[in-house]
Amino acid sequence: MHSPGLTPKAEQVDEATDEATDEAANAAPAALSAAPAGDDKNPSLLALGERVKRLRAARGMTRKALALAADVSERHLANLEYGIGNASFLVLQQVAGALQCPLAELIGDVTTASPEWLLIRELLAGRDEATLRRARIAIGELLGTGGDVHSAGRSRSQQIALIGLRGAGKSTLGQRLADDLGFPFVELSRQIEQFAGCSIAEIQALYGQSAYRRYERRALEETIQIYPEAVIATPGGLVSDAATFNLLLTHCTTVWLKAAPEDHMARVAAQGDLRPMAASREAMDDLRQILAGRAAFYGKADMTVDTSAAPLEPTFQALRRQVREALALPA
Repeated sequence: MHSPGLTPKAEQVDEATDEATDEAANAAPAALSAAPAGDDKNPSLLALGERVKRLRAARGMTRKALALAADVSERHLANLEYGIGNASFLVLQQVAGALQCPLAELIGDVTTASPEWLLIRELLAGRDEATLRRARIAIGELLGTGGDVHSAGRSRSQQIALIGLRGAGKSTLGQRLADDLGFPFVELSRQIEQFAGCSIAEIQALYGQSAYRRYERRALEETIQIYPEAVIATPGGLVSDAATFNLLLTHCTTVWLKAAPEDHMARVAAQGDLRPMAASREAMDDLRQILAGRAAFYGKADMTVDTSAAPLEPTFQALRRQVREALALPA
């Protein structure tokens, strides 16, 4: 169900890649027509291509954007993703650099650096998500990074962080929730711009994604330190950086504002940004891939509110009820 009343009035693009859906029409896989039958493809190259696509989707990048960042041709990248190109070591290094991941992660193994890594991997292999979460919290507490703000009987943090893709309703619902709780409302994107002294688009254009991620982490650290009580609207791609997302999960009570891809697209258009609609089918496919790539990370939130399930007022009431219950506040 669409919820036209849930249009965020102040929620701007949280990172350049979140508005890249309008590039999808120009990022068609040029190699598809030449692709051999699936049985003729090398399984290792197919697995490599799937990892590249998954990492690209998790970071919200179109194929065109990744090709530009990695300084490789879009056709070469398409061949790589579809398992029909035997990519050189140097090309893989460039792609890994553009995706901001170790080359080992791109080729499928980040746990071969030492015997201890191998032993830890063996202990964790095959465990379910709940067990892995407990292990992550225990490691965080052991290393002094805070573990989990909700563990060991501690009350929930009154720093409420809203996560989700652009168009989920973080600004609209976040401001209303902050007013209801009597907390400050902080849009992390604005904090990032204050630190950088320029817009997010300019950060991306002038300094690149690595610099943007540094500003993002710094803005979150400052916000957590300054505001003991707050409702924080986070950029949609924050979950792509493991260190920053760990910081968020450690210190904040998190809520995933979840929406259908069609609602994300419609709400962005309602803000006046019609570019993603210029290539609606390709853009929608790209948006679905981004959501699929990030859903497992968004799903780590303490609570989930479906902003596509009902109009604005009942959606806000559902959010208010869950947060107040979690914070042990009167309804």
